[in-house]
Amino acid sequence: MLHPLSLSLRTLRLYRICDVVSENVLYLMVLFSPWAFGTTQPWSIWTMNLAGYSLGLLFIVKLVIRILTGYHNPRWGRRRDESLIDELGDDDKASAGQFLTRLLAALTMLLIGYCFVSALNSRSTYNPEVTSLEYHSFVSWLPHSYDSASSWQAFCNYLAMALSFWAVRDWLIGKTLNEERDERSQLGDPHRRRESLLPERLRRLLWVLTINGGLLGVEGLVQRMDGTPLLLFFQPTHENREALYQFGPYAYRSNAAQYFNLLWPASLGLWWSLERAARRKVGSRDAFGIGSRHFLLVCTMIMAACPIISASRIGAAVAIVNLVLASVVLLAVQPKEHVKTKVAVAAGLAVVLGFSALIGWGDLGPRVSAGGLESGLQGRNQIYDMARPMADDCALFGTGPGTFGPLFQLYRPDPEEYWPAQLHNDWLETLITFGWLGSAIIVFAFCVVLSHWFVARGIPAKAYLIVLFWAALGGCLFYARYDFPFQIYSVIFLFFLLCAALFTLSHKRAS
Repeated sequence: MLHPLSLSLRTLRLYRICDVVSENVLYLMVLFSPWAFGTTQPWSIWTMNLAGYSLGLLFIVKLVIRILTGYHNPRWGRRRDESLIDELGDDDKASAGQFLTRLLAALTMLLIGYCFVSALNSRSTYNPEVTSLEYHSFVSWLPHSYDSASSWQAFCNYLAMALSFWAVRDWLIGKTLNEERDERSQLGDPHRRRESLLPERLRRLLWVLTINGGLLGVEGLVQRMDGTPLLLFFQPTHENREALYQFGPYAYRSNAAQYFNLLWPASLGLWWSLERAARRKVGSRDAFGIGSRHFLLVCTMIMAACPIISASRIGAAVAIVNLVLASVVLLAVQPKEHVKTKVAVAAGLAVVLGFSALIGWGDLGPRVSAGGLESGLQGRNQIYDMARPMADDCALFGTGPGTFGPLFQLYRPDPEEYWPAQLHNDWLETLITFGWLGSAIIVFAFCVVLSHWFVARGIPAKAYLIVLFWAALGGCLFYARYDFPFQIYSVIFLFFLLCAALFTLSHKRAS
């Protein structure tokens, strides 16, 4: 393949500047999204969107440099004995990883295009001043929306998240200068190092997420014990004004539980990989490496306790199931002679559950004894029954991304019925707003992400790390059956980050 430009030192420097800026923008997004009250207000949502567009622009600049100059940046998943082209380039004999990357890129563009066409080809627009729909002409055989304003906002949000996903994924699979030098010099045993210690970029990202999550958990615990109804001790809320319904910067305790349940299993996987590497004396003792791994464990245990202490019944159930699952997985991968480690794992589980019960059972206990999950779902089941005809009426294309809130009023049998902004069932709400066609694209794309570890080359990862990532994502998907984690920007952004990391991991190692 001919390349119109040669790779100059200035171009290479520009490429590396884009890498560095991407990393810093990503960290700012990680820190900002939960502390900005979960990113639920327009100002915080647009801040994250602009950051996501910035990540996408930096990714496009890097991609253009690679295409025009033929530059192959050192990255995980490349064989040492061959010069592989970029995964988005031309190759008649594409590997499984290249095929999956292209397939997921196509599905991403298809889904974003689906949202764009739905918003552009709107059938109506909701007018909140008169609480009615203003109808327009539209093309019936194309995706369409019943509220153009809501669908345009959804398109802007999903575009930013899609750009963030691909920018993060591209950054993660790139190697740092230290890793490049290690590979060139062939010092030590690179096979063992790669197998024992996760790459620097993935470690740094998980470290930032974990430290931020630990601080978030401490703030939530202090706020709960203080009993203040003010978010972050200064912000009043319009809804859920009692402190028991809040947790940390989240006005709704379930959203906080969803965030913590997504994060702590991945943090536990990082700690365990560092622990294994420390035993084998692999890697350096730095602030984001093996030497400070016990602080990482403390943050992880705090986050694991928060969903139970938040008094969210489903959050507590997901946390307990994943705690037991994580303990079984870690115990299973330990050799029989490592009795101390097995005792430590069991003790850690007991400490988290004991601490959670000590601090949180006073709030959670009455909610569980009052009838458990079944009684709490009675009111939501009635809303589900009212909403199901929405999915039947617009089965193929749905009502349009983001349109559930303004349209649900039309399906209430009584104007005095409760009018929720979210359905508290993201599975059904997605089917309503995206239809069978859009929902199928989403499910297919998620399956492609999950398949990467099995068939593609990438960052070598042990099965225990994959299982912990799956537990985090699976817990969120289960939660989505009874609540709305995918309507909260900070939660879905974290979900996308974990998916981006998962799409770089592999059980295969480049030979």
